[in-house]
Amino acid sequence: MKNPPSAIRIPQSLWLIRHGESIGNVARQKAEKSSAKIIETPCREPDVELSETGVGQCQKLGQWFSLQPEKPTITYSSPYLRAQITTQILLNQAGFNLAVKIDERLREREFGVFDRLTKDGAIEKFPELCDLRERWGKFYFRPPGGESWADVIVRLRSFIETDLSKLVDQNVLIVTHEVVIRCFRYILENMNETEIMNIDRTSDVHNGAITSYEINLKENKFALKLDNYLP
Repeated sequence: MKNPPSAIRIPQSLWLIRHGESIGNVARQKAEKSSAKIIETPCREPDVELSETGVGQCQKLGQWFSLQPEKPTITYSSPYLRAQITTQILLNQAGFNLAVKIDERLREREFGVFDRLTKDGAIEKFPELCDLRERWGKFYFRPPGGESWADVIVRLRSFIETDLSKLVDQNVLIVTHEVVIRCFRYILENMNETEIMNIDRTSDVHNGAITSYEINLKENKFALKLDNYLP
């Protein structure tokens, strides 16, 4: 069964961007490669900064936007540091003089007791919870102290209804996180659980990648323009 179509109109153009590579992304890759149980990061999740590679990705984003005929007119960012830094580098590189609106509803999905654990670490420390996650699926499974994908979708529906729906004819740029972008797609493309989980299983949202939409007023629906595009 499909997710019910939304009657909410959103801006003329919408760009969803995943933040540049962070030191947390690098630490996760290192931990998984070495079969470690813990992801070693020097700070809490909201304070993780960009890696050197991530800074370069953000500069490329800014260069790409500077060459586009259509420019953002309003910008939102997750409150997490890596998203805010991505936004500022992009805007500075592109030469855009735009204020950035920080919105907590755009933050990363909260992992709760699984925070900083690799898959192997989670299975070792919380085997029963991992079994439950497998049975429920991550769309609905909520780890203690954390969020399910459905929880993220609820806060994004609030953001769309209170902010995005008021920005008709604007060009909106949002810098956020991988699961948040997936959940935006679920809402905007009227997907169901199976459809969005199939996309998630077969691909990742790359750091510094662009997913964008245009509104098709004639058909009253959202048209995907760029899917996980790397400049």
